[in-house]
Amino acid sequence: MKGPVRVRPGRPIRLRDIDPDFDGGYGGKDVAKAHLEKTLERLRERQRLLYADSRFALLVVLQAMDTGGKDGTIRHVLSGLNPVVCTVTSFKVPTVEDLAHDFLWRIHKAVPPRGVIGVFNRSQYEDVLVVRVHRLVPRSEWKERYRQINDFERILSENGVRVVKFYLHITKAEQKRRLKARLADPTKNWKFSEADLAERKLWDDYIQAYEDAINKCSTNEAPWYVVPANVKWARDAMVARVLLETMESMPLRWPRVKARVARIKIP
Repeated sequence: MKGPVRVRPGRPIRLRDIDPDFDGGYGGKDVAKAHLEKTLERLRERQRLLYADSRFALLVVLQAMDTGGKDGTIRHVLSGLNPVVCTVTSFKVPTVEDLAHDFLWRIHKAVPPRGVIGVFNRSQYEDVLVVRVHRLVPRSEWKERYRQINDFERILSENGVRVVKFYLHITKAEQKRRLKARLADPTKNWKFSEADLAERKLWDDYIQAYEDAINKCSTNEAPWYVVPANVKWARDAMVARVLLETMESMPLRWPRVKARVARIKIP
């Protein structure tokens, strides 16, 4: 398989079968960037319609290994949208207040309102990824969270929030290259953390956790897409393409105005 791959319910995937180097079929950086610009133009039109319609919202979930490209995707794809009606929420280590509630409490608070596109940089899935790999809660507890997440996302869908989830798929070798680049560039040193090296040692555990989360939680209401992400310009174009397809499938319409409005004359 190449990608981007939409994971179908009941049809589990293996990440090793998806080529992280796939270029999206664009054949080159210039072609991909030109396609991205055209896609962003159409996305902005759909965003205007989403805002005017105000019956629906779009929630975009981004997950990846460290250095996988979440920030880059937001910068190159989603920053091209109108920031007035596009929000980005980054989920860090839970606070004391977060831990005093159920694991979805902080997530639900950040869900975008109707008319808005919301982007999650990390998400509810940290509670079946980091929590699982580091054994922060018992196995019986995190296993129940797949069902709880599916229930949560179905509730969102039934209440007008369209959910689309991306796993940005890179190789361990590509992660090493990107970590070394952070060390070599003084303007990127601040992004390097020794914690990244500790997490890197758990690569195989994280891959298994991601596969389970993707396979158990890709539903018709909230699908997962695995996006080959070694090639950054291809990643951006593929994510934008899926976002446009998602927004074009939403039943958006311009609001109807009262007949008398059309007859108003501005003196």
